[in-house]
Amino acid sequence: MRLQGKVALVFGAGSIGSGVGNGRAMAMLFAREGASVIAVDRDLASAQETRNRIAAEGGVCEAERADVTVSADVLRVVDACIHRFGRIDVLVNNVGIAELGGPVELSEEKWDLVFDVNVKSMFLACKHVLPQMERQGNGSIINISSLASVRWAGVPYVSYGSSKSAVNGFSRYVAMQYAAKNIRVNTILPGLMNTPMIVEPLAKFYGDVDAMVAQRDAMCPTGKMGDAWDVAHAALYLACDDSRYVTGMELLVDGGLSQQVVTPARP
Repeated sequence: MRLQGKVALVFGAGSIGSGVGNGRAMAMLFAREGASVIAVDRDLASAQETRNRIAAEGGVCEAERADVTVSADVLRVVDACIHRFGRIDVLVNNVGIAELGGPVELSEEKWDLVFDVNVKSMFLACKHVLPQMERQGNGSIINISSLASVRWAGVPYVSYGSSKSAVNGFSRYVAMQYAAKNIRVNTILPGLMNTPMIVEPLAKFYGDVDAMVAQRDAMCPTGKMGDAWDVAHAALYLACDDSRYVTGMELLVDGGLSQQVVTPARP
């Protein structure tokens, strides 16, 4: 019960289909550890599915719908959380999308969309949550980035990788600005993960789902991709008081992939 008595606001707490993505896993694990959770997603039915799973385990969760690129939507959810539970101890910014393509192939509209969803969403959430955390005198913000923010992802993801690099920089600046106010900001960089989000876009790139999973598993030093629960357990550490002296950190959850030496092919 490491989050007993705490309130967690999780943006992107739904999942594609009936699977468990990072956001749903974090919301469920936080509730298991005693937190009251507000599960937010653009797809209300998906957020309600997360709520139902938490309720079935005896946890406390409310579901809300929001478009995280719209300031009024984000503010409405933040106000609802404060009205319902009186505080916000943990903010998780987990919303993210990916579009395949480099600078030539990718449209300007898709470039803007990826940055709005992946970066502006975190700016808006922090804008509206930080004043409440200041009033409380504490808080933990967890931003979900990606290993693609610091190295080649294996597929042409220029907008995704660039936006996640921006997330890292954004997190560092906010962490330093609010460190003296007992508000911590940390970033999780998942590596190759087997979650519902990767199936649809990457299956098209690799040809089929089984081929995609096999190739991505083979790329990992562990021989297997991680999953949403690996990200959730890392987030739990950053959410609870075990990490009270940790801020401005970029936590790699990648099975060692970032340390793997790739031998270049001979010409």
